[in-house]
Amino acid sequence: MDYIEIIGALVGILYLYLEYKASIYLWPVGVLMPLFYIYIFFVSRFYADMAFNVYYLGASVYGWIKWSRSTQKEDEPLVIAYTPVRLLLPLLSVFGMLFVVIWWILYCYTDSVAPIGDAFTTALSIIAMWMLAHKLIEQWWLWTVVNVVSCALYYWKGLYPTALLFVIYSIVPAFGYIQWKKQINTTDENISVTKL
Repeated sequence: MDYIEIIGALVGILYLYLEYKASIYLWPVGVLMPLFYIYIFFVSRFYADMAFNVYYLGASVYGWIKWSRSTQKEDEPLVIAYTPVRLLLPLLSVFGMLFVVIWWILYCYTDSVAPIGDAFTTALSIIAMWMLAHKLIEQWWLWTVVNVVSCALYYWKGLYPTALLFVIYSIVPAFGYIQWKKQINTTDENISVTKL
C-alpha cells in the first residue's frame, strides 16, 4: 500500500497548490485524489474518511461544474467572498448533526479505530468542501482544523506518507487564506475563476 499512499500524497500536494491558486484545475485533480484515499482509508479502517472521499469525489464534480459555469457568460461569475453571517448557524447545525450521525454509525456498526476523530474530521470536511465549491474564504480555517486533527490520527495509525501530507496541509491554509484575501482586496468586483 505504501506506493499507493505516496502517489495519493503527491496528487494531494498538486491539489493543494491548485486550490491555493484558486484554479479551476483543482477539480479534475480533486476527482482523481479520492480514488487513492478510498482504498487507503478502507484498508486502514478509517471508514468515515473513506466515505468522505466518496462524497469528495461527487463534491469535486459539483465544484468543477459550478466553477465552470461561472466562467460562461450566462451565469454570474463565482467570486471569492467572505461567508455571510446568515450562513453561520445553518453551517454549525449541519456540522453538529453530521458529527453525531457519523459517530453513531461508526461506533455502532463498524470496527473504526477512532470513531470520534474520524466523525469530527469527516463532518467538518463536508462543510469545508461545500464552502470551497462556493469560494468562501473561511473554508481555509476549517481545513486547518481538519488537517491538524487528521495528521495526528494518521500518524497514530502508521500512515506516515499521509500524515506528512497532512502536516503540509496544516501549514498551507494560512497562505491560502492570505492569497485569497489579496484576490478579494485587489479589485472592487473581486475575481472569478483564475487560470494556471
